[in-house]
Amino acid sequence: MNTVENKEAERQFEAHLREHERLIEKICSIYVFTEADRQDLFQEIVIQLWKAYPRFKGESSFGTYLYRIALNTAIAGLRKKKDFIRPYEPEKLPHQADDNDSAIAEEQHQLLYRSIGKLNEVEKAIVLLYLEDKSYREMETILGMTEGALRVKMSRIKDKLRQLTK
Repeated sequence: MNTVENKEAERQFEAHLREHERLIEKICSIYVFTEADRQDLFQEIVIQLWKAYPRFKGESSFGTYLYRIALNTAIAGLRKKKDFIRPYEPEKLPHQADDNDSAIAEEQHQLLYRSIGKLNEVEKAIVLLYLEDKSYREMETILGMTEGALRVKMSRIKDKLRQLTK
């Protein structure tokens, strides 16, 4: 690549990153629980995205591409460094609340996130994608699992969350 192509690639990457920054923050919030760890994971995801960016051909959306790299980076970090896992802090999760939300709804929301925090890394990734309204086909692309396997896992995850939220 020449200098002009490099500058254009950097500009495009920065635009993609700005557009999807909130998504990276959500992934960081699901997988690590201290502010320092979230910042470290965010930085590691951005580094991995930049390293992989020359291979992004636009065959899928950048969001799908980002999910795959970000989730793999988060899960790989957890597997490499078991002390990376911290006590769960649901109040640190991003939350969009209306002024009209009741205390009961907030309590249910916190219970759900505490329960999600008890899931394993892959289950968390599936729930995150589900909550982001990703189709099973998109999940298949991002996670590299078959659609059938995802449906079975999601059914089991729902059962597990029902049990955890009782």
